[in-house]
Amino acid sequence: QVQLVESGGGSVQAGGSLRLSCVTSGYSSTYMAWFRHVSGKEREGVAVIDSGGRTDYSDSVKGRFIISKDNAKNTLYLQMNNLRPEDAAMYYCAARLYWRPGPPPLGRADYHFWGQGTQVTVSS
Repeated sequence: QVQLVESGGGSVQAGGSLRLSCVTSGYSSTYMAWFRHVSGKEREGVAVIDSGGRTDYSDSVKGRFIISKDNAKNTLYLQMNNLRPEDAAMYYCAARLYWRPGPPPLGRADYHFWGQGTQVTVSS
């Protein structure tokens, strides 16, 4: 089992920055990712990092968001810069224990453990 607890959400004006954190416990994960969800839309994978530090991002956040992790603190981060109103969503941390071939996954079905979410609001 993996337990995930997010924090760091809040309200920010467009162009601003936020850093989300996700404290993990339990088994070590091969992949950890950030997803976001807006009511009425599919949950979207925005950033992933694997145990080797390889990262990938959705096109919608590439160049603005940075995913990182601190293994000593068992914490995953998402630095979000130049935020836009369309970035407003509930953000979730997710973990996958097992390796899979190909690039680090950003599909919802690839992840087995989820946090409770943290809300991000961006005003224009």
